[in-house]
Amino acid sequence: MQALEGIKVLDLSQLVSGSYCAKLLGALGAEIIKIETPARGDQARNAGPFLEDTPHPERSALFLYLNTNKKGITLNLETEAGVNIFKVLLKDADVLIENFKPGYMPGLGLGYETLEKINSSLVMVSVTDFGQTGPYKDYKGGRLVANALSGYMYINGNPEREPLAGGGEQPAYQGGLHAYAGIMAALISRETTGQGQYIDVSIMECMASIHQFTINRYVYSGKIQNRIGNRYMYSHPTTIYPCKDGYVSISPSMDEQAERMLLLMEMPHLLEDPRFETGFHRLAHAEEFDELVKPWFLERSKEEIVKLCQEWRVPAAYVNNVADLLDDEQYKARHYWVMLDHPETGMRPYAGPPFKMSETPTEYERAPLLGEHNDEIYLGRLGLSRDELEKLRENGVV
Repeated sequence: MQALEGIKVLDLSQLVSGSYCAKLLGALGAEIIKIETPARGDQARNAGPFLEDTPHPERSALFLYLNTNKKGITLNLETEAGVNIFKVLLKDADVLIENFKPGYMPGLGLGYETLEKINSSLVMVSVTDFGQTGPYKDYKGGRLVANALSGYMYINGNPEREPLAGGGEQPAYQGGLHAYAGIMAALISRETTGQGQYIDVSIMECMASIHQFTINRYVYSGKIQNRIGNRYMYSHPTTIYPCKDGYVSISPSMDEQAERMLLLMEMPHLLEDPRFETGFHRLAHAEEFDELVKPWFLERSKEEIVKLCQEWRVPAAYVNNVADLLDDEQYKARHYWVMLDHPETGMRPYAGPPFKMSETPTEYERAPLLGEHNDEIYLGRLGLSRDELEKLRENGVV
């Protein structure tokens, strides 16, 4: 048995945020029904990369990653028949996930105020760029917008250069992760009250919430943190150094760790230099310090450096690229990568859950083909006849 076995989820999401949320619930055993438009499906199906660089709705790496552990059906919610079928599906659902623009679901007659009358125990979550309220709610968003408005972009990059966004669709994934947490809390609350609730997730707020101490620093001291690149504002060397075959991240933030690092490098004399005697002093003279230690790193491989540093209890790590991730011994030892076979793309590795559960382990299944489970859901669960289903298909409803 899995942790969320018996929980039924309807996933209306497009692209990343809501789909990622549903993916996490599915890994814990919830039944996820992915509902897509009949003709085009989820927009993620059109997003690359594609297998062999050939665009194909069943070969999008993004879609296949985001939609593991789901059953796939097609349904046109912009038809009266489609709305009526959706309401039937909703009657025994526990969770509904959507990430359309604010107002879209109410415009279809499927706002929470309507749906809770059909199913009072329903937990519904909407993930949008700015939330359902406020002056920005109808603004266009996206990765750069969320990074900028959350203040996260301002603190990333070189202090002499323009602000930088983080790599990838981190804001959307943060939105999905926080939606997942909200759903879990609402399901626990429902155990006591018997009542569902509506969860309004703002991706901009999700990004603002993951600032480390920049907001508190301003609130308590009035100081605005500027960009510091790969350095740490209170000590040095906490940074990235080039080595013989790549880069390594070094994080001896405490003076005793920096002392051990210089001992293993056979450079203890640098501690006698007043410019380098503490982390604050080394930070003030970071350029001079780096010029003295960089040759040591450039003469060695990243594996040699990291293993030596860790033996001396100095925090250090490889700066992995994606190929390195798949081959890293720690990921392999914990069986993080899950091999899934898909009829269009074959056997491929997928990222698994970042935790291990002793009694209710997670399980993974491949993403569905477009409309793959229409017969199972419409004929088997809703009890439609084959003729009724064909008529709905001819009318563009499924």
